[in-house]
Amino acid sequence: MARQRISYVDPDTISDPKMKEELDRCRREGTPRPESSAVRAHVPAVFWSFANTWRDVFKNGILDHNIKELCRVYVSRSVKCEYCGNQRSMKSAKAGLLEEDYRELLDFEKSKRYGEREKAALAYTEAITWDLETDDAFWDRLRRHFSEPEVVELGYFVATTMGQQRWLRTLNIEHHQVLAGTSASMAPGTETADALAKTKASAEYWAKQGGRGQPAD
Repeated sequence: MARQRISYVDPDTISDPKMKEELDRCRREGTPRPESSAVRAHVPAVFWSFANTWRDVFKNGILDHNIKELCRVYVSRSVKCEYCGNQRSMKSAKAGLLEEDYRELLDFEKSKRYGEREKAALAYTEAITWDLETDDAFWDRLRRHFSEPEVVELGYFVATTMGQQRWLRTLNIEHHQVLAGTSASMAPGTETADALAKTKASAEYWAKQGGRGQPAD
């Protein structure tokens, strides 16, 4: 593995009980897992800005959580953020989202796994991720499925998670390195450090299949 670029803050050195509590929540529930939070912990304002946004916009909010989860992993698959792409929302799993639902995200328009509402959200995510031009037909499609507040929430969430993922992929951080010992929110085949290494060595590993890449003009 490439050299890690920013160190983790050791949770044992943190004196703020609320920050320690949030890191423990990351350990138990994931999304985010503790490693990325331990990087952001270098700057408490950054730590809490992300933690609060993630809670209020991703985990809660007004839009169907499963749609936001699919859009999150679309970004992961598209920009090849392996750290984020190997996580799954426990809330979505409890709401019925299956592992198979993640597998056709990069070809979502042709997939039969997604309804028109999911496809419209993913098209919006694609446009934000790759700076695509949007026309009246694009926005009419969005408005057929979502209210303006929902469009605002999804756009803000995609922008937030895209920026975080593009940043985290440069840091060479990995799972099971901070507050290790749980499989919370880990994708199938990544639940332990050994399982993750085996999965990443496989020729079928998703990150070896090519990302979305910037669409052609």
